[in-house]
Amino acid sequence: MTFQCRRRKLTLQRGKPTLMGILNVTPDSFSDGGRYDQCETAVAHALEMIAEGAEIIDIGGESTRPGHQCVPADEELRRILPVLQRLREATDIPISIDTTKASVADAMLEAGADIVNDVSALADPAMPQVISRHRAGCILMHYQQLPPDADAPAAVTEWLAQRLDEAQQLCALPREHFVVDPGIGFGKSVPQNLALIAHLDTLCELPSPVLLAMSRKSFIGAVANIPNPAERLPGTLAAATLSFRNCHILRVHDVAPVRQALAVAQALLGP
Repeated sequence: MTFQCRRRKLTLQRGKPTLMGILNVTPDSFSDGGRYDQCETAVAHALEMIAEGAEIIDIGGESTRPGHQCVPADEELRRILPVLQRLREATDIPISIDTTKASVADAMLEAGADIVNDVSALADPAMPQVISRHRAGCILMHYQQLPPDADAPAAVTEWLAQRLDEAQQLCALPREHFVVDPGIGFGKSVPQNLALIAHLDTLCELPSPVLLAMSRKSFIGAVANIPNPAERLPGTLAAATLSFRNCHILRVHDVAPVRQALAVAQALLGP
């Protein structure tokens, strides 16, 4: 599939997912809060992930973990804009900005970002205009609370199909500008998160690429009894190797281990 991100056209292949490296420039991220909240360390970490095989870097300046505190737009920009500017000087790799605020997205796109990763799926009424003006790529995530008895794969696919249609109309852009994300860990029980990953092929019925973001998330901790997110790499690798055939992008913290696990899984299972 093609993902059009401003002047870039990314070719994404189901079964050979592109790795998106997570760069949290925030003091309160659920997994690595504070480790990369300085510009120098953030840029160094991004370049390290690129060397390890990341083909997209996703920069976030506001945590979306449960119970997080909202950050004003000027503070979010203070955290992330210098990182983007330095990173854009160092590499031509596609850069995604993880934000729900249209003003932040606009400033970051002006500074050289290519993609808006919006976990609210365009809840900010000004966001579609920003994406349209820059002709940016856009990632739409399912975030709504599912009823306890909901069929998660069916419900999420139906919601994303509708949101895709709405987003295309609101942004006045073709489908090639959009990617869908089932929103693992957002508004879903542990069994529903597991069902979504196990039946990710349901989302592949949609006419847009699928991004899976399950790295170090709480469902892994619940299943394996691992409270510390930093210790959830084995569970992340298990989820990645069992889902890679049905996604186009994997959003991960640990690029090198995931890349190695995928290489072996692909070699064993074949095309």
